[in-house]
Amino acid sequence: MRYLNILLMLLMVLFIVVQYNDPDGPLWMIIYAVPAIWAAIAAFRPKLLASQYTHFFLLFCLFAAIGGVIYFWPTSEGWWRQEVWWEAENAREGMGMMIVAIVLLVAWLSRPSTKKTDK
Repeated sequence: MRYLNILLMLLMVLFIVVQYNDPDGPLWMIIYAVPAIWAAIAAFRPKLLASQYTHFFLLFCLFAAIGGVIYFWPTSEGWWRQEVWWEAENAREGMGMMIVAIVLLVAWLSRPSTKKTDK
């Protein structure tokens, strides 16, 4: 999972970089920075995810991203086709939020187990 989180972190950083010329770029830079940070934590400091407070905050971010997916859901017909999302901003934003939610879900699934085993 570590390498997957590193890959997803780099993908989110790339998403941040390409927002430089977008009119609402600063908003999307922040949106993409959140999963990039969580993926970095999951890759390089996974024990931090075992804390009850960080686990709660990660879940909060995940549910906020799911809310963002609902809010930004693409209304364009055939939004998954390249010729549509290449032209329709709302399709790109909706897919971006879907990717954010997936990255946060992977980070959440990467958290170390907190089960205590009896020996």
